[in-house]
Amino acid sequence: MTSHRLWIPARLRPGDRVAVVAPSGPVDPVRLARGRQVLTEIGLDVVVMPRVLNRRGYLAGSDVGRAADLQEAWCDPDIRAVVCARGGYGATRVLDLLEWPAMEAARPKILLGSSDITALHQAFAVRLGVASCFGPMPACQTLGDDEGPEKDSLAHLCSSLFEREMPAPVAGDRVIVSGHAEGPLTGGNLSLLAALCGTPYALRAEGHIVLLEDVGEAPYRIDRMLTQLLQAGCLDGALGVVLASWVGCGDPMGVLVERLAPLGVPMIAGVPIGHGTPQFTAWMGADAVIDTESCSLTCLFRDPATAL
Repeated sequence: MTSHRLWIPARLRPGDRVAVVAPSGPVDPVRLARGRQVLTEIGLDVVVMPRVLNRRGYLAGSDVGRAADLQEAWCDPDIRAVVCARGGYGATRVLDLLEWPAMEAARPKILLGSSDITALHQAFAVRLGVASCFGPMPACQTLGDDEGPEKDSLAHLCSSLFEREMPAPVAGDRVIVSGHAEGPLTGGNLSLLAALCGTPYALRAEGHIVLLEDVGEAPYRIDRMLTQLLQAGCLDGALGVVLASWVGCGDPMGVLVERLAPLGVPMIAGVPIGHGTPQFTAWMGADAVIDTESCSLTCLFRDPATAL
């Protein structure tokens, strides 16, 4: 992660055009249609990139096609945000296919996604110096469920995406290490962060608050991935730790506390960001605050014109 503050893209206004891309796993067209309608109903002009519904095994089409949709959307001056349809697997495979100079020359805009999209959050921070949005995706349960979007998650997403709004603090359910921490937020899905070790996009926690979450990982696998990050120095210098959602992970809290509490920084747990519902939104690269008195994480914003 870059050591300087990241540029926070201008947030959205009603009527702004956003593009849906699929850089990872194959997309369910029914869920995508529901999620697209939700984005339309909150006032956005939604376009779906041409290769989103492609499928190649466990990927949403070829690596070249997925990278092309992402780059075209990012470089289109009429697009104000790039929304990832879902996670799964595959984002790491497109990183070497993106034309980073062209991406850097484009106007910064919002990237929204979570889970496997952690790879893009890390790469966009390193390559483009741009903060990005870790939150619900249109072809996933939170927005694309047949019973409609989860209301609290949608409200928090809107307050994170749209200008003149401030997202409310996201409360956890327990304090692991007391204290107060303030600094830019980084992290994301633990499996992806472990997979990025040894690459140009590896987690660099120094001077940052680190958010960690995962899904469907047994405690011993979480132990292994945390040990990898610790031994690689990825967590050195962290200002604080936010333990977010651990859906389908059994009871991982023992190993999380055992491996991370010795960092000696403020740490809260049970923050509903990542997987499951509700699923709140966090800005990776924006300043954030851990307040253990209220057991909460709050994302802050600067005017993009004054961001470094």
